[in-house]
Amino acid sequence: MSIDTISKPLLRSTLMALCVVFMASVFGYSLLRSPLLIGNGTIISAASLLLFIFVWVIYALPSHNHRRFGPANVVTAIRAAIVCLVGTTVLFSGERLLLEPALPALIALAISALALDWVDGYLARRSRLASPLGARFDMEIDALFILVLSVTALLLEKAGLWVLLIGLMRYGFVLAQYPFSWLRVPLQDSFRRKLICVVQVGALCIIMLPFITPPVSTVIAAVALLLLSYSFAADVLYLLRHADEAK
Repeated sequence: MSIDTISKPLLRSTLMALCVVFMASVFGYSLLRSPLLIGNGTIISAASLLLFIFVWVIYALPSHNHRRFGPANVVTAIRAAIVCLVGTTVLFSGERLLLEPALPALIALAISALALDWVDGYLARRSRLASPLGARFDMEIDALFILVLSVTALLLEKAGLWVLLIGLMRYGFVLAQYPFSWLRVPLQDSFRRKLICVVQVGALCIIMLPFITPPVSTVIAAVALLLLSYSFAADVLYLLRHADEAK
């Protein structure tokens, strides 16, 4: 579907919602400058990443078969804003995260993003505005958030380099779809997949806490990775059994 097929009410609703969220986010980033000990570079990077995500959302609007953007997508947009700030803060802080007094604020933001993940799902069901766009938007923000948290766990020395596999597995699966077309067959909704995704985020948020140290943090991360590996393996086996549909 072309972007030209987007209805004017939907486009207007989306642009208004995303503009408000974007402006509020930039203002919020500025307010968090002191608690997070961040500079202009972090704020500009977070805003730029958020803008890129919102442009992608507008481009993907043809897959949203409703006249309104919907409250669930607005919440996901807010969650995207939080993830962008957490990600760029981690990126710019690097190993200084070990010493930063800003870590409690960062943890609070991560937990807020986790809580909002439940809210957007609830709103999507309640408002009856669920759509392929909403599901994809939510999934991509989840994937980005998990990657950010994986990098954070590594920088905080809560687990070894292998912890990055938790964040990279989703992107590895996407890349594998290019040489293996059978991996592109749409997957059915799965409670198992959603539950394990929440477990990943929850586990990675928990090990950010200062009092959760190795070997406890290592065990938590390892269990999360094992569960994620099982989930991806189950999906790959399902797709392999339905490989003929991709031909």
